[in-house]
Amino acid sequence: MNSDTLRAAGWMVGSVLSFTSMAVAGRMVSTSLDTFEIMLFRSCVGVVVVLTLAFATGAFRSITTRNLPMQVIRNVTHFTGQNLWFYAITLAPLAQVFAMEFTSPLWVLLLAPLIAGEAVRRVQYGIAVIGFAGVLLVAQPFSGTVSPGLLYAGLAAVFFALTNLLTRRLTRDETVTGILFWLTTLQLLFGLVTAGYDGDIALPTPANLPWVVVIGLAGLCAHWCLTNALRLAPASTIIPIDFARLPLIAVIGALFFAEALDPMVLLGGAVVFAAAWANLRLARSA
Repeated sequence: MNSDTLRAAGWMVGSVLSFTSMAVAGRMVSTSLDTFEIMLFRSCVGVVVVLTLAFATGAFRSITTRNLPMQVIRNVTHFTGQNLWFYAITLAPLAQVFAMEFTSPLWVLLLAPLIAGEAVRRVQYGIAVIGFAGVLLVAQPFSGTVSPGLLYAGLAAVFFALTNLLTRRLTRDETVTGILFWLTTLQLLFGLVTAGYDGDIALPTPANLPWVVVIGLAGLCAHWCLTNALRLAPASTIIPIDFARLPLIAVIGALFFAEALDPMVLLGGAVVFAAAWANLRLARSA
């Protein structure tokens, strides 16, 4: 494994921890804020942090409008996927939502040649199928009635795959600061429109405010890590590391939300872990 791939893997670990924190915080505030309001306040926190760091470090000079149309497209896809994801975690167990979300690497592999111009080896498709089999062990979509939450999570995965591939394209000539600036500002605008279209925006309560801050900081940190990872390695190589979130969130769901820790979750987690590791080993031999 070359040094860039190893560094990208490290960034992806940070992304895994950040997205997991955001899921827990999102579940905590979901009873008092709807998904559009969560996205609005998340973006408010993000704008403050990004602008503060950009001006403190002088990185604001790297913010440009040269790829604005693609920035808009990327953030529309991400905003859509993130709202679907926040809604899904209110309807289904966290582990099952993550399991369906993890179909995203499959979509990345299928779409990478079209959107990012990346070559995907046949063996990688086989590994992705194995990973998806692990996801099915967890979600068990054929065991009975499928929860609407799982359907929303699966649809969110498609939009996340598109977001990751568009991010990869943007990293070719955009800085991380520039990408995060447009992420937070555009999604703040989207959040204002969608949360405020009915003239009624619920504000966080004192009890929920810390969780809202966690959502904003964790979401920003997740995208910082993800963007850096995609800058260093192809999406089809490093995105499968995201599978590590599955066993982690399963344990958290069992400990803090009384969600059943199905043995199939552990088995499925082991399968997707194996698929992610195999894909990284392939990068070493490429």
